[in-house]
Amino acid sequence: MNIPILDPKGVVGLAEKDLIVTAAVLMALVVIPVFILTFAIAWRYRAGNSKAKYTPNWEHNRLEEFVWWAIPSLIIAALAGIAWTSSHDLDPFKPLDSSQPPLTIQVVALDWKWLFIYPEERIASVNLVEFPALRPINFQITSDAPMNSFWIPQLGGQIYAMAGMSTQLHLMADAPGIYSGASANFSGRGFAGMKFNAVAVAEEEYQKWITEVRKSPDVLDLRHYNTLAMPSENSPVSYYAWTDESLYNSIVQKFTRPKSLNTNE
Repeated sequence: MNIPILDPKGVVGLAEKDLIVTAAVLMALVVIPVFILTFAIAWRYRAGNSKAKYTPNWEHNRLEEFVWWAIPSLIIAALAGIAWTSSHDLDPFKPLDSSQPPLTIQVVALDWKWLFIYPEERIASVNLVEFPALRPINFQITSDAPMNSFWIPQLGGQIYAMAGMSTQLHLMADAPGIYSGASANFSGRGFAGMKFNAVAVAEEEYQKWITEVRKSPDVLDLRHYNTLAMPSENSPVSYYAWTDESLYNSIVQKFTRPKSLNTNE
């Protein structure tokens, strides 16, 4: 059975897998003994066992009470400490340590597709994001549709995409590969088809891909963006050779300045 979050391919995904396994083991220390004792007590004190000691006036045993309160308390304290440290270590806004400079990719959740803008390269793609392996990626994420959730399970956890707000997610792939991405938040009729591929490649292959995208006859200015943003389902991968450098900020700000994407301005 293939469970992407248990087969991580990035530093963030690996840290999250370790967190999941550690939390599961700690909780199992309580759950497993409880189930064992439940069946053992039911069997020992069954109606047909005349050898079971009957003590209707027994009230408590201080040692036993200490044990069954102390162990869960210690586990809860351990989980609290792990949750505290991991919340800071895995803060999606926290840049990743690397000798390589980060690559910024702007992500816009639309009905029902994903738009990826490369502000440094002035290109864009729909339903496919490509980037170099072993290089930190700074995803800047917003929405021009109902609230969504950007998620590449093998690389790291999800983060919400909300209209009028820009969030961040720092990820890095530790090896070339094609990793499935999707929306993790129901957003309407076309939600099931809101999937994309995250393609991690060598730096040389990434530069070749940039060159190929720049050969696209399509451009993405405000007028073309308004057409792209119209609801559509199961949209194919498409590329844009030139992108308005202010497009992402305009999308974020359109909900505070409603006419900012009006092509008649």
